[in-house]
Amino acid sequence: MPTVRPATEEDVADVLDVHVASIRAFGPATYDDEQVDAWAHRPLGDVSFRESVRNETTDIVVAEHEGEVAGFGRVKVDDGTVTAVYVHPGHARTGVGSALLADLESRAAAAGQATLRLRASLNAVPFYERAGYERRQVQTHATTGGVELDVVEMEKDLSAEDAMTDAADGP
Repeated sequence: MPTVRPATEEDVADVLDVHVASIRAFGPATYDDEQVDAWAHRPLGDVSFRESVRNETTDIVVAEHEGEVAGFGRVKVDDGTVTAVYVHPGHARTGVGSALLADLESRAAAAGQATLRLRASLNAVPFYERAGYERRQVQTHATTGGVELDVVEMEKDLSAEDAMTDAADGP
């Protein structure tokens, strides 16, 4: 079972490795080689990840499994936007992605967000649908290099989950 914790600056290199490995492993299922290369390209290296760790309105977490950083996630708690959930291919289908997403949802709810939004890569849409997210619309995302990717805007009502939990807990 993975353990999720806040990311630190010491995790940044592992987070970057997970990010690129995940894109290279899972991206080709729905995107062509040019799109995958552009998506995985990190022209600024780990700068954006370091900034995320320091940003007070963004929570970035890592999942550890068997002593390794197996995935990471990022949520902007000030506006309820999930901006990343990535799992290293060596830890796929072990509960890492689900644990990360559940943690991000809890953090957003604790910050007062009733709804979470995200833009899912096409290969990740089924994962988010299983977690209760609903498709809103297909959008185009331009990578740093200008190559475009279709993504799906998705949304989840967190207050509906609170109502179900309250009902299950009883009076």
